[in-house]
Amino acid sequence: MERMIERSAGLDVHQATVVACVLINQGGKRPRKELRTFGTMTHELEALRDWLASERVTHVGMESTGVYWRPVHAVLEEDFAVIVGNARHIRNVPGRKTDVKDAEWIAELVCCGLIRPSFVPPKPLRELRELLRYRRKLTEAQAAERNRLQKLLEIANIKLGSVATDVLGVSGRAILRAMIDNTASVEAMADLARGRLRRKRDQLAHALKGRLSETQRFLLSMQLRRVEDIETLIGELDRHIGEKLAPYQTELALLTQIPGVDWVVAAVLIAEIGWT
Repeated sequence: MERMIERSAGLDVHQATVVACVLINQGGKRPRKELRTFGTMTHELEALRDWLASERVTHVGMESTGVYWRPVHAVLEEDFAVIVGNARHIRNVPGRKTDVKDAEWIAELVCCGLIRPSFVPPKPLRELRELLRYRRKLTEAQAAERNRLQKLLEIANIKLGSVATDVLGVSGRAILRAMIDNTASVEAMADLARGRLRRKRDQLAHALKGRLSETQRFLLSMQLRRVEDIETLIGELDRHIGEKLAPYQTELALLTQIPGVDWVVAAVLIAEIGWT
């Protein structure tokens, strides 16, 4: 294989260790290889960085397996051209993969320019991506909790969802809190309805006449509290995401012109595929 890079390194990254191989081409001489093993604590990764710098390495390669490569990448990205390759692609490159250590093989591939780099977005986009992915998890958790709450009401034969468009709207929450407190009659709870729901007070009173046990009231209070806690977290997250989106206002404005694309979808598109 033709060697294109004079000083390269390959890293075999694990949870607790990083095996590093430096490969130095010396003109017509046999390439010099040196192997060292480092831990993955921050100070140990900094020692890895310093060693690679002392060897005047310019290009570093590693596999994109799991999440263990990410802190290594974060420490090295400012000082070297870091190539993060797809693990399957690296294994499929013809060569002596079974005869050499992983770090040595990756160093050879980097040296010969045979690793197709995966897209690693710049740090601001990586942070935005993490925030938006966590937002999705919170949204999914909130939807699951809402479903559990409505299921509990159905088990207790409380048909609030059959009358109210949104069980967890303003009227619905007021009724649920009165239900949890167990201090109001169904007529009094129906009187808590607001807006167009007030026109259905008689129907609502019948819908609220169920059999809610003490245990179910306890679970209902926890479910309602969890829904509201998640809403608070999403609100805080949205404010933080808004700050991270400040440099992308033009892109957001363009993307939200697409039918069906709101600011969240637009932000996800920016974070996941980048913007050039």
